[in-house]
Amino acid sequence: MQERKTVRNGTAKMKRNLFILSFTLPTLLLYLVFTVYPMLKGIYLSLFDWSGGSETYNFIGLGNFKELLHDAVIAKSIRNDYILVIGKVVGFMVMSMFFAVALTRFNIKGSGFYRIVFFIPNVLSVVVVGVLWRYVYNPNLGFLNSFLSLFTDKPFDFAWLGDKWSIFALLPPSIWAGIGFTIILLVAGILSIPSSLYESADIDGASQWSQFWLITLPLSWEQVKTSVLWIVMTTLNGSFVIVTIMTFEGGVDNATQVMGSYLYLNAFKFGKFSYGSAIGVLILVLSLITTAALQRLMKRETIEIT
Repeated sequence: MQERKTVRNGTAKMKRNLFILSFTLPTLLLYLVFTVYPMLKGIYLSLFDWSGGSETYNFIGLGNFKELLHDAVIAKSIRNDYILVIGKVVGFMVMSMFFAVALTRFNIKGSGFYRIVFFIPNVLSVVVVGVLWRYVYNPNLGFLNSFLSLFTDKPFDFAWLGDKWSIFALLPPSIWAGIGFTIILLVAGILSIPSSLYESADIDGASQWSQFWLITLPLSWEQVKTSVLWIVMTTLNGSFVIVTIMTFEGGVDNATQVMGSYLYLNAFKFGKFSYGSAIGVLILVLSLITTAALQRLMKRETIEIT
């Protein structure tokens, strides 16, 4: 009897594992084909001198990486990437937390409608966002200069995307295009906090500011951490799209050049596919180091709500 029960349990466990595998295997295969294989292929190509137009692979070892060390554009690209990372993390989190708290902790009518409004830019194509903000920044006909001209004696014609500091002009469209996601994420985290904690804090005479630091922020920390990591990963791996659309090939004197856009230029314009692959490997390494460091810095004890 015991043996039959053991066999029955083993069969049930096997069926359960096969059922789970049937759902996870297709996703795993897609991940291997479209993520892991291109990653390994890029690492492999970075060790060769290959133009992409021939079947001749000249092995040069770490030659491409040595070239990276002496490439001034790479240094500027890394700096620009981290300017965007820091600016977006600060901008996203300050504004997202402000709106999330306002929509959950205060009795604002139509808060659901505002959540939808904040999320609309997230569903827009990056191309649409880039083109829209190019018109906003247009030195002659743009909304921004036209608005600022109201406060000056002569027309305001500053070239927002043609200056050496134009990398900072990419922060507003980047934040506007993605802030809806982090607001929704933080709203979900704040709504999961028991209202009894806030009621007890009110009875004890705690101010709204104290409640934010002692209740809201600690108990929504996992959502905060997830938001920060998402911002960092999408910036280091995807900011080249908006850079390319708004400033074409990295702006004046590579003022807005980032590693992704420089990779694209080398691979698809200059035909240096192996060098572009080496830049891709650099992006991968910096992304892993940055996210690992952030996870360590943002690690804290788990708070259980009872």
